[in-house]
Amino acid sequence: MAKAKLGRGLNSFFEDRSPIGSPADGDVTSLRITQVEPNKNQPRQSFDKEKIEALAESIAKHGVIQPIIVVKTGDRYRIVAGERRWRAAKKAGLKEIPAVIRRYSDSEIAQIALIENLQRENLNPIEEAHGYQTLMNKYDMTQEQVSSTIGKSRSAIANSIRLLSLEKDIQEKLVLGEITSGHARALLSIEDADIRRSVLQSVIEKGLNVRQAEALANQRTSEKPRKQRLVLDEQTKEALSSVENALSEYLGTKVRLIHKNKRGKIEIEYFGNDDLDRILDLINNGGN
Repeated sequence: MAKAKLGRGLNSFFEDRSPIGSPADGDVTSLRITQVEPNKNQPRQSFDKEKIEALAESIAKHGVIQPIIVVKTGDRYRIVAGERRWRAAKKAGLKEIPAVIRRYSDSEIAQIALIENLQRENLNPIEEAHGYQTLMNKYDMTQEQVSSTIGKSRSAIANSIRLLSLEKDIQEKLVLGEITSGHARALLSIEDADIRRSVLQSVIEKGLNVRQAEALANQRTSEKPRKQRLVLDEQTKEALSSVENALSEYLGTKVRLIHKNKRGKIEIEYFGNDDLDRILDLINNGGN
């Protein structure tokens, strides 16, 4: 498939295609709804029941205004574009549905379904981001091509894809609508995952708007991290105490071992220059 057509969106697929078995008066034909089946590789895995119900009510009154696009597979027809209309038509009790039969490869079917969802469906932000990423990775499209195809700015595409770098549990909050894409982008400015989750919790519990979330994120990232105190196990404590006592006895003064993450230092107490010379003599001469 030529890349020159990709930037033209769905029209690049639907133009210059000869339908199979089209009636004499045009491309649109009528298919029994039981002959039609959904695309198993449909990128949209969930459909809003309320919206399908509303569309079904409209179809019951006015019929299916825009035909679905299908490909023939044996004696059945697989949906390329228009699964929502097909689902709503079934719910409305229609026995037939208007359709246009086209010739497409499996790769084209998958790409058309994805572009249609991104252009026409109300995807959640994570589904949308995965869609853009798939177009770029699987179909070798640039951000510029995706931008032209979908009809959104390049920065919008880039910001959407960035959401996929968030932790899965934070992505889930976005999918559920507990936070918005604006909140999520504010969280992206925080590098530490624990701080990010802490800010997320504050955003949800306090009902912060995007600007407040951004301010909180900036505040938390500018805070100096607290030094963590090393907690020693009992065996290590006993070993250090034993060494301190041995050194103190040998040098005749108080000795302290400061142990931090497999590193440390030795503090030796002395009283005046003469006492320091005595200790240095012991160290240099090994007690001889």
